[in-house]
Amino acid sequence: MYLKHLSLTNFRNFARLDIDVPRRAVLLVGSNAQGKTSLLEAVYFLATFTSFQTHSDRQLVNFVAAKENLAVARIVADYERGRKAHRLEVRIIVEAVGALGQRARKEILLDGVKRNVSEAIGQFNAALFIPQMSQVLEGGPEDRRRYLNLVLAQVLPGYAKALGDYHQSLTQRNALLKQLAERGGDQSQLDYWDNHLVQTGAQIILWRIQAIHELERLAARSHLGLTRGKEVLRLAYDPAYDPMPRPNGQFALRIDVPVDRSTLDLETIVRGYAETLKKLRPEEISRGVTTIGPHRDELRLLANGVDLGDYGSRGQVRTTLLALKLAEVAWMKEKTGEWPVILLDEVMAELDAERRADLLATLADTEQSLLTTTDANLFTGQFIQQAALWRVHAGAVTPEENQ
Repeated sequence: MYLKHLSLTNFRNFARLDIDVPRRAVLLVGSNAQGKTSLLEAVYFLATFTSFQTHSDRQLVNFVAAKENLAVARIVADYERGRKAHRLEVRIIVEAVGALGQRARKEILLDGVKRNVSEAIGQFNAALFIPQMSQVLEGGPEDRRRYLNLVLAQVLPGYAKALGDYHQSLTQRNALLKQLAERGGDQSQLDYWDNHLVQTGAQIILWRIQAIHELERLAARSHLGLTRGKEVLRLAYDPAYDPMPRPNGQFALRIDVPVDRSTLDLETIVRGYAETLKKLRPEEISRGVTTIGPHRDELRLLANGVDLGDYGSRGQVRTTLLALKLAEVAWMKEKTGEWPVILLDEVMAELDAERRADLLATLADTEQSLLTTTDANLFTGQFIQQAALWRVHAGAVTPEENQ
């Protein structure tokens, strides 16, 4: 899979951009705040319909255009997947609400047909490498869940819809729990939302179990090579509702004890999840909140049994993130049969010479990658000769002929 043409209108500092994209590595060179990262952000938005820089879609609209009562930012991509040509268009529409307010909404068109996010996600795949990815290890559980969700939603049909349905049911159930805690009432009203929560939540748990198991195999292999055989990486999935039977009298397993959940099936998870919710009902009513489920899952990364989020050195964190991202790329290829478009934002400056060489060797096997840098000297002469070179300045992109 690869991009053939990219068009941006009023997206960030790009008032207008129309450019053909070569089917190889593209190196975007320029000073800071010129638009390099924004271009990667636009491509990643096509894959996930969310930004890696902001949680507000309004901020994606060009600040000059955003002053109008109705402002529209457009991202249009022509791409090829499975030897078939497609067009994906995203419109971010910001309109006035009331005297001072604004609201943003998205319109998505795939091959000219309107789609919602859960239908369109996964049609175009991208893997993102950015320095801020250290939050996957060093941030909170919500950072790791978000990372996992963005990867899985691109590859597993139905994951995004199940996740949306789950959170909708969770919101309704929490509202009812709070009402029962404050005013009392018939607790059987929870049965309806329990059923919805269990059906979608169990499927999400199963998908996560399977995906993490597969990602761990690939990441451990990459990590072993990157550390020259010195460290063994493990991805420890710690679900808030754990469907795995526990030894008698043991309330929780230590996080550094491997647990194999790969043999679990959906029916087993559904049954156990429903039973656990019933047991916890009095406690959850008193607290007014749902205490177990995928919304509280945790994923930890350990090297030689050491939790890297708590005790990893800067070098270990960088190496582990690189291994994880390489595994993500390989997993997407395994599951979809297509290479994702790879996006790297100033990543080379974060790596030592050996890691740079490892990363560039991996890129050579993929179909298309876009890399940003302020210093082209971080790349080998051979890479520069083989890549397309784009100069980015003040929201304009100028392709250059390689010397």
